[in-house]
Amino acid sequence: MVLLTPGPTPIHPLVQAALAKPMRGHLDPETLATNRRIRGYLEALFGAGEGALLAAMPGSGSLGMEAGLTNLASQGDAVLLLVNGTFGERMVEIAHAYGMRYTVLRAEPGQPIDPEAVRRALAERRYQLVTLVHGETSTGVINPAAEIAALVREHGAYFMLDAVTTAGMMPLSMTAMGVDYAYTGSQKCLSAPPGLAPFALSRRGRERLGKAHVPGWYSDLARVAVYWEQEGYFCTSPVLLHFALEEALRLALEEGLEKRYQRAKRLYGQVLGLLEELGFRAYAAPEARLPTVLTVRPPEGFSEADLRKGLYQRGVSVAGGIGPTAGQMLRLGLMGESAREEHYRVFFRALGEVMGKNGLEEAFLERTQPAAV
Repeated sequence: MVLLTPGPTPIHPLVQAALAKPMRGHLDPETLATNRRIRGYLEALFGAGEGALLAAMPGSGSLGMEAGLTNLASQGDAVLLLVNGTFGERMVEIAHAYGMRYTVLRAEPGQPIDPEAVRRALAERRYQLVTLVHGETSTGVINPAAEIAALVREHGAYFMLDAVTTAGMMPLSMTAMGVDYAYTGSQKCLSAPPGLAPFALSRRGRERLGKAHVPGWYSDLARVAVYWEQEGYFCTSPVLLHFALEEALRLALEEGLEKRYQRAKRLYGQVLGLLEELGFRAYAAPEARLPTVLTVRPPEGFSEADLRKGLYQRGVSVAGGIGPTAGQMLRLGLMGESAREEHYRVFFRALGEVMGKNGLEEAFLERTQPAAV
């Protein structure tokens, strides 16, 4: 099966091999040494600066989301949630569950958050925390995080960034942008197995740890720091996932984040170009297309469900829309190991069979060949 969903993503053979290492205890010297190397890699991944807390919580990216909200804002604090898709809406659900005083600023699905609208919202009241999904997985939209971070910094609030579909596939500097907390999921751009939520909490952000009430135990980052920095007991970590994450981080940083970004961006253009010739229509606004998740509406005469079913029967797994876009579009992953031409050769071969179109694999190959000099 060729896995082209927007997470999880295919696993590199060296990452797969790391899962077969002998089991070790979560406080074993070998495991703790692995954790120290992971922290070093996460500093390069997030650019969080000196004094940051760097770790990977045992759980999905949603745990990283919940931990950021509950550690950077208390129940009575005002929180501004910037929403333009399903995962922004998930932040609303979490804020509601914890009884936070939150305000929601929405943009239409398929459109990015407008920095001017954020500026106006920040002028209306004082906020403790502002949250943003950098790349909205549900719609394939990338939001102007740097512009919004600058506004939040002027306002004096903490800024939390969901980097689930961007960290590991494009350069990110929390210090340059002014991000206090960022997180991802191991199964996304890093192409590691699901089950870990790597994150970085800036020195400014971690000043809150131990001072404010965190309405939870497992997501209390002060407890997480005991394990990752003091190497004391917190919980039983999934050790083999740590081994795999280390290898995935090493591979990503060895390739280079800018090169990975350009790889995804180039392949996005090649795939979308051919799909548009077949009658597919891009869902995200042209100026805000996320290079790691391609979202397209099917051509006339084809339903997304039938296309997905036909592709799956031919060994290719893609995703449909979720939330407000359910039944309307296909979502194709271009993260980590999924952003490889060989995988999309298989995709177009299968798509040609489903649509009754000959020569799609060859047409895709022509697009990927260097131009003749």
